[in-house]
Amino acid sequence: MVTTRPGLRRRPQSPDLASVREAKGISLQQISEVTKISVRYLEAIETSQYERLPGGVFRTSYIRQYARAIEWDEWDLLASYDSTIPPEPMEPPPPRGLLGTVLRLLAPDKRG
Repeated sequence: MVTTRPGLRRRPQSPDLASVREAKGISLQQISEVTKISVRYLEAIETSQYERLPGGVFRTSYIRQYARAIEWDEWDLLASYDSTIPPEPMEPPPPRGLLGTVLRLLAPDKRG
């Protein structure tokens, strides 16, 4: 396993969710009717195209609901999703003290 961010590990390969679902005799339409999630979003989850999902809490909620619908471990699927997120670059902290005050006073006003 490859570490992507502290505490998170990349899965070597995502499961074939469509095969898991089909083996259980569940259609995307059935999942859509129960969860009220669009079939196109369910297809995006199955193909790991998470960027096609709405953002924020909707994204993780859709992934969890899909996992429950096919009786898959939701935490495993969320970990698979989380491994696709590139780490966010960290910005250095702003200077403090006299230098920080001077730089803030000289910085252009961002309020437009």
